[in-house]
Amino acid sequence: MSALLMLSTASYAAMPPQAALCGSCHGPQGQGVDPLGPRLAGLPSDYIVKQIKLFQSGKRQNVTMQPMAMTLQGDAIVAVAEYFSAFDVPMVTPHLRGEKAVYKDPTEQLVYQGDWQRVIPACVTCHGPSGHGVGEFPRLAGQQASYIKSQLLAWKEDTRSGDQNGVMATIADKLTSAEIDALAKYFSELK
Repeated sequence: MSALLMLSTASYAAMPPQAALCGSCHGPQGQGVDPLGPRLAGLPSDYIVKQIKLFQSGKRQNVTMQPMAMTLQGDAIVAVAEYFSAFDVPMVTPHLRGEKAVYKDPTEQLVYQGDWQRVIPACVTCHGPSGHGVGEFPRLAGQQASYIKSQLLAWKEDTRSGDQNGVMATIADKLTSAEIDALAKYFSELK
C-alpha cells in the first residue's frame, strides 16, 4: 500500500501543476481511467491543444470537460498537452491494409476496407494502420471502448464538431448502433 502511495506521489510530483486536475480523470500519466477519462498518453500535443480549445469554444460538448478546459489558459494549454503527449503507449503490431483481400468479419471490413456502398471510408484511411493515429487523427488502438462509443455517438448527435469538413459526423451518421458498439470494442481490444 505504501509503495502504491509513493508511486502515485512521485507521478504527480513530475506533473506540471496545470495538469494535476486533468490527471484526476485521465490518470497521472494520461493512461486513462475508464469510464472517467480517455487515454491522452501518446496523442500528438497539437491534437490535445485543439481538443481543449474545442471544449472551450463549445464545439465539443461534455458537462465535465467544458468547465475543466476553461481552467487552462495561455501557455498552460501547451504545457498540459506536451506533458501527456510525452508518455508512451503500448505497442500494437499493425495490421496493414492489403494483408487480407477478403474480410469475413463485418467490423474488420469497416476498419480496413470501409463500406463504399454507403460511402464510408476505412477507419485506417485516416487513423493509420490498426488505428495507431496519424497527425491530427487520434490513436484508436487501445482507447477505451466506452470513450470511442461516446464520441461516435457525439458526432452522430451533433454534440461534437471541429473535425475537418465534418468528416467524422458524416461517417458516424451512417453507422448503426451495432456497428458503433463493434468498432468501439474492436479498437479497444487492440493492445
